Amino acid sequence: MSTIEFNQAMLSFRQTLEYFALSLTKNHEDAQDLLQETFLKAIRNRHRFLEQTNLKAWLYTIMKNTFINNYRRKIRSNTIVDQSQELYLINSADKTGLQDPQADTNMKEMERAINALSEDIRNPFLMHFKGFKYKEIADDMNLPIGTVKSRIFSARQKLMQDLKDFDPRLHD
Repeated sequence: MSTIEFNQAMLSFRQTLEYFALSLTKNHEDAQDLLQETFLKAIRNRHRFLEQTNLKAWLYTIMKNTFINNYRRKIRSNTIVDQSQELYLINSADKTGLQDPQADTNMKEMERAINALSEDIRNPFLMHFKGFKYKEIADDMNLPIGTVKSRIFSARQKLMQDLKDFDPRLHD
């Protein structure tokens, strides 16, 4: 199947994919974004599509998986891990969930420590923190996945060293 034939076949499912996206997102703008992201991923991964398989089902699978990954990323970005012995997970609608002046000072200190990281370890760390998977980071930065994991690990180690005053186990 040529590129033009693939694109035409893919676009022939636009309307049904739009309905599916809307059923997943419940929002017209988000549905359009999901549709666009699905088409982009399909085009990028065209070489993985086997001609004798069902293109519509393949596109639906891409859309469903993209929606699930975006949902998980969004949930992770709104979750705070409490470092007490109970290790509570707190879903927060606020950006930080912290309002007092000490918390504001702590956030500024953490941001300073993150910004002080060298760019080669800061960027993969921030992408991972925002919910991107190792493979997505590796693809985006054009790096081997092992290098991405190593850089994120290095960033965590450096931050734990620089922010050791924030570790509640040291103050018990």
